[in-house]
Amino acid sequence: MTSPTSSTTAVLVIDMQNDTVHADGAYAATGAAAHAAEQNVIANVSSILQAARGGAAPVFYSRIIVYPQPGLGGDNAPIFRMLAPDTFTAGSWGAQIVDDLSPRANEMVLDRTRMSVFNGTGIDNMLRNLGVTELLVVGAWTNMAVEHTIRDAADHGYNVTIVTDATSSLSADWQHAAVNFALTNIAAAIDTATAVARLRG
Repeated sequence: MTSPTSSTTAVLVIDMQNDTVHADGAYAATGAAAHAAEQNVIANVSSILQAARGGAAPVFYSRIIVYPQPGLGGDNAPIFRMLAPDTFTAGSWGAQIVDDLSPRANEMVLDRTRMSVFNGTGIDNMLRNLGVTELLVVGAWTNMAVEHTIRDAADHGYNVTIVTDATSSLSADWQHAAVNFALTNIAAAIDTATAVARLRG
């Protein structure tokens, strides 16, 4: 695979929300906040955003949202039952993107109730309209929404790169499983320094 240029690359920021990565978030007790800190994920995503904004790469955010109407999120799988009614609630602090990564006015924020950003949002059409062929993916949680999205993006024909230290999960074990096993035949893997250099290149 050739190295993508910023003119054909978009940065996709997945679920960098208070409930997902913040020390006071709803899932901090699961280890999610500790692993986010261990990965330095907020600062690393911030560095990537700065590089993207300084170049030509568009930035997309996506958030997982739980609406107050019971049953809208479904309970067909444990991953959806995990999203309790009092977490990621639409309009709540927990559902908001962490302050350090606030989107700019010209950056899309796409809400969804499923794991993959390609399921329930218009991101595919938007990316194609911009001529994007390469996706640089950051965010949380690596073995859930990030992995689901990367697999869907590959199926939609995009060349996908995961930034390994700009993603985090519930633990280092889950991170290792996603990055070193589940996604090895789906996406390229780079670190933040390489991603920043590429976006500035």
